[in-house]
Amino acid sequence: MKPGRFFWQGNVACVEAALAAGCRFFAGYPITPQSEIMERMAKRMPRVGGIFIQMEDEIASIAACIGASWTGVKAMTATSGPGFSLMQENIGLAVMTETPCVIVDVQRAGPSTGQVMGAQGDIMQAKWGTHGDHEVIVLAPNSVQETFDLTIKAFNLSEEYRVPVILLTDECIAHMRETIHVPEKIEIVNRRKPKKIGEPVFGGVGKAGVPPMPRVGDGYNVLVTGSTHNEYGVRKTMDPMVHRKLVSRLVDKIRRNSEGIVDAETYRINECEVGVVSIGCTSRSVYDAVELAEGEGVKIGFVRPRVLWPFPEGKVSELAENVDIIVVPELNLGQLMFEVERVVAGRCKVVPLNKIGGGELITPMEIVNKILEAKKT
Repeated sequence: MKPGRFFWQGNVACVEAALAAGCRFFAGYPITPQSEIMERMAKRMPRVGGIFIQMEDEIASIAACIGASWTGVKAMTATSGPGFSLMQENIGLAVMTETPCVIVDVQRAGPSTGQVMGAQGDIMQAKWGTHGDHEVIVLAPNSVQETFDLTIKAFNLSEEYRVPVILLTDECIAHMRETIHVPEKIEIVNRRKPKKIGEPVFGGVGKAGVPPMPRVGDGYNVLVTGSTHNEYGVRKTMDPMVHRKLVSRLVDKIRRNSEGIVDAETYRINECEVGVVSIGCTSRSVYDAVELAEGEGVKIGFVRPRVLWPFPEGKVSELAENVDIIVVPELNLGQLMFEVERVVAGRCKVVPLNKIGGGELITPMEIVNKILEAKKT
């Protein structure tokens, strides 16, 4: 990857960033609106010495990525809502086996096959799609540049914390074309390997709670199982203490390090009268809404999570301390709003602004009108 300025589509930026981050395995199944990711991966991956494989479905795609990751390579898959739903059981397997991998979900309108249009209906599925107690990391870009930057960050976080990381984009961002800058130096994080045979590879030690990860063929003879297991991978499906210790660590290694993971763009959150919380394509309308609202004599502050999960509770809470109203625009019937309400805990009014169908964006003026309407009530 040469540094410089490029005019790329969002899906193209995702592929180039993955390759720059060291991804050398991609498995996927065609589905719009992520198809350009697969198409470009099919061309680019062999040129960098990597492997591209089209699987029979999305279940097999994520399974192949998990297997590839255990051979020591960085692996990625990409899909959209229906395929993302099919991947959920194996995302749980990746969580339980602490397997680094990146899953790109280019959101479309649902449920089921729905519409091949921009939507933001996978917010809660990204967090809670797989069963059981768990934590994952979810990133949400709102531009082509951020698609590039956050794809690299997704691989780095996945390797650092041995966890599946989801890049939650949408049809609008994926198909948008913008000029982006590729820097000369890109920070790359690689997984920590055991120093000796016998070191527990499922027993996180130290502050981070993240164990080292060997690769198949290194001679560690590790059992990799989705069942409850001890720090050496030995199944302990009837032992409550082993289960509590394992799952608590899987959750804690994200929660305890959330301060270093959370990332959000903020604007004037301490000197505004109305707040806005939004992500992805919808957040782009907020920039213009700020200027339009000032013309109406209203000062807007906003929080835009770049890392959606873990949720930037601190910044949203800070915003809530300074406003009477927080408006939450999103392309669904209310998902992000519930998380904002949980954090706000009654300190201010949370007002939803929702739109679905046809890929129609929420406009800046619609945000301003909702704010003015909320101020009157």
